[in-house]
Amino acid sequence: MIVRLFAFALLLASTAAARDSWPQFRGPGGDGHAQASGLPLSFGESQNVKWKTPIHGKGWSSPVIWESQIWLTTANESGTELSAVCVDRDTGKITLDKLVFRVDDPQFCHKFNSYASPTPVIEEGRVYVSFGSPGTACLDTRTGEVLWERRDLACNHYRGAGSSPILWGDLLIMHFDGSDLQYLVALDKKTGRTVWKADRSIDFKDLGPDGKPEAEGDWRKAYATPHVIEHSGQPLLLSSGAKAHYAYNPRDGSEVWRFEERDAHSASTRPVVGHGMVFIPTGFGKGSVIALKLGGSGLLGDSALAWRLRKAVPNKPSAILAGDLLFLVDDGGIASCVEARTGDVVWTQRIGGNYSASPILAEGRIYAGNEEGKVSVFAASREFKLLGEGRLGDGFMASPAVSGKALYLRSKTHLYRIEE
Repeated sequence: MIVRLFAFALLLASTAAARDSWPQFRGPGGDGHAQASGLPLSFGESQNVKWKTPIHGKGWSSPVIWESQIWLTTANESGTELSAVCVDRDTGKITLDKLVFRVDDPQFCHKFNSYASPTPVIEEGRVYVSFGSPGTACLDTRTGEVLWERRDLACNHYRGAGSSPILWGDLLIMHFDGSDLQYLVALDKKTGRTVWKADRSIDFKDLGPDGKPEAEGDWRKAYATPHVIEHSGQPLLLSSGAKAHYAYNPRDGSEVWRFEERDAHSASTRPVVGHGMVFIPTGFGKGSVIALKLGGSGLLGDSALAWRLRKAVPNKPSAILAGDLLFLVDDGGIASCVEARTGDVVWTQRIGGNYSASPILAEGRIYAGNEEGKVSVFAASREFKLLGEGRLGDGFMASPAVSGKALYLRSKTHLYRIEE
């Protein structure tokens, strides 16, 4: 009986730790939903800041949280030093600052991006950090020891990497959508060895819609993060590349379907799913938000498209699905509420600023941080209601994380714990 009670206590502790964690880009479900209550509605440099910790270098990766640890990545401006940083959740003190990779000849990175933009993914005892083709590594969260690394996953990121890795079972799945090569890879999370690799199947052809060659550049690029769901009792890996959006079997990388968007490129978001559809901001070019019906196979035609929205659509921030409503914040600071089933716009509202970070949803509230340092808090409802506002530091490129009753916000130079 004592053994059983002890085992049950361990299970409860483990479940509580997982529930209180923010293990990947866009949180536990990968959809921006936080199971939290009591987050502050207003905050500033002198209000509701429990601690503020400077983070050296330049990095747009979002923080991930497991138990008492917060992990993020950073890099020096030239991209020759790529690091992982661990911060104590309670005190804000840096407990580990590890140089993971040195790079002798870094690729070009656009000044708007950083050499440390992909968000890590964390689980009990291990954190997986990726900087794109310069290197991916698995670190022991207790010691900081590098358990394995890969530096042979080639790709010309052209403007810098942006796709974040995800975990599914024993697989670490990543995108490499460059100007030269475009593929997905699944690694054994325990050893780092390649389990499968899938090349993008779209024919890019010779010219883009602007008449310029596609052989290099943006028309082959993407920055999106994959997402695994279950559909009809089977796992489905949803994945956005340049000019097309895909579904794969995550077990072996075989393609299930492809939907082409030849006038869009550089998809940058993580898809959200509901009502038998997947909702995808298609990226730059002639960008839109599309709703694709799940259940198809092969090359999908127009019959797979439930609806399309072309106005006030985001290129970089991911969407939020809350019940029957889809919420969007576009790059120029226009928030929208859309009927998820039909694509009908319920309301639009300018909240101001420029946006790259993805918003989160907690307790019926949406938190959206802009590049100038303002966080708008508005109701996830059929009527626009501004509930509060925060202003911090020098702006947000990274998306928020949540644990307990606290927001963890990474600005361009600092990590904040925001709590009443």
